[in-house]
Amino acid sequence: MDIKKRAKELQPDVVKDLTSLVSYYSVFNEGEEGTPFGVANRDCLKKALEIAEGYGFRTKNCDDYCGYAEIGEGDEIIGILAHLDVVPCSDTWATDPTVLTYKDGKYYGRGATDDKGAGVCAMHAMRIIKETGVPLNKRIRLIWGCNEENGSNGIKHYIESGEEVVSCGFTPDGYFPVIYGEKGICSGTFSGKSEKILDIKGGTVSNAVAAKCEFTLAENSYDTGLLKEFLDSENVKFTIEGNKLTVFGVAAHAMSPELGVNAISYGLEALYKAGIDDMFVTAYHDKIGLTYNGEKLGVDFVDEYSNLTYNVGLAYMADGNVTTTFDIRFPVTKACDEITEPLLKNGEGYIKIKSTHVPLFFDPESPMIKSLLDAYYKVKGNRDDKPLVIGGGTYAKVMPNIVAFGCEDMNVDSHIHDDNEFASAESLLFQTETYAEAILNLLKI
Repeated sequence: MDIKKRAKELQPDVVKDLTSLVSYYSVFNEGEEGTPFGVANRDCLKKALEIAEGYGFRTKNCDDYCGYAEIGEGDEIIGILAHLDVVPCSDTWATDPTVLTYKDGKYYGRGATDDKGAGVCAMHAMRIIKETGVPLNKRIRLIWGCNEENGSNGIKHYIESGEEVVSCGFTPDGYFPVIYGEKGICSGTFSGKSEKILDIKGGTVSNAVAAKCEFTLAENSYDTGLLKEFLDSENVKFTIEGNKLTVFGVAAHAMSPELGVNAISYGLEALYKAGIDDMFVTAYHDKIGLTYNGEKLGVDFVDEYSNLTYNVGLAYMADGNVTTTFDIRFPVTKACDEITEPLLKNGEGYIKIKSTHVPLFFDPESPMIKSLLDAYYKVKGNRDDKPLVIGGGTYAKVMPNIVAFGCEDMNVDSHIHDDNEFASAESLLFQTETYAEAILNLLKI
């Protein structure tokens, strides 16, 4: 079978199925109507499994936490782990994020890339493998999770409930050509008392750069002229209405905070520059400011593979304190306590650690990595791109024996976790073909 030709023939089905799944606003809503992660997540999972059944796959719903569709026989399982949950959308999208909208070669919609689009491409890659007639000496199992963006508890439930751990495989939730290392993650809060900030609401999710922050401030607590001068000099948009300040930034994924403009940090730094006399604002300036590598907290570590990043995602009032969340991605050669100990020491009481996740690292010469790389190189037509270490945390940290493989091109910003997320028609076709070639290679291991 000509896999390239068949992948192209299946693209109308890819778009049809992606349109269906994008229509579910499957954000985290724990416990809604007795569901683990929300009604939309549950219904989206049921729809994904229904679609897979229509293509002749065996399916199972694992208590609405996750589900899977599979083909083939044998004791070993090639796992493909995608997720149906998405991060919340702001109100500044150019299109309806739940309606897959085509324009200029791109399909816009929440989840079009992260990760519904990738999962749909993987499902159709499995269709291609099924049609080739090659001996399926292993089971090929597409596992749809429903909680990747908020703790991966769907896949944890899969493992804890006794479902089989996969023998090898990938999660199409990172970058091409293949991810052999994922940074560790440390999350927590930076919080303290404020006399001048009466209320604060910033960001939509902890693992994205805050694109908007609203401050309610004590009357006459800062120099308006100095604040305007600073924000204008930084080309940061803002509005002032009475005692309310709203700062507008640019969203980006927490693993690449340098690609965004953090409305929380710029708002607090502007207040500091404007002479507000406030303990929390001063502490934020001293410990964080406009930095995103943790240098003011003494954790700006770098190794041969990557550097540490510090992202501020949310700001809110809690127990009378101004609270900001942080999401740190740290180098693969570092241990968790090498991050948390200096954070707590240098945070001087403002820092609280919520959770840590150890880094992930695979030998780039291992058979699985080489099989995935060879598939990518075959479809790409050259061997120029090299394996990567990333700051994103994927299902590879939860499910043994898998790595992130696709779905994004490092040179294309598809605006995941941002306004106007899209997947190009070219990318959907490339993914479908590449995942099919990867499955063929993994069957040979």
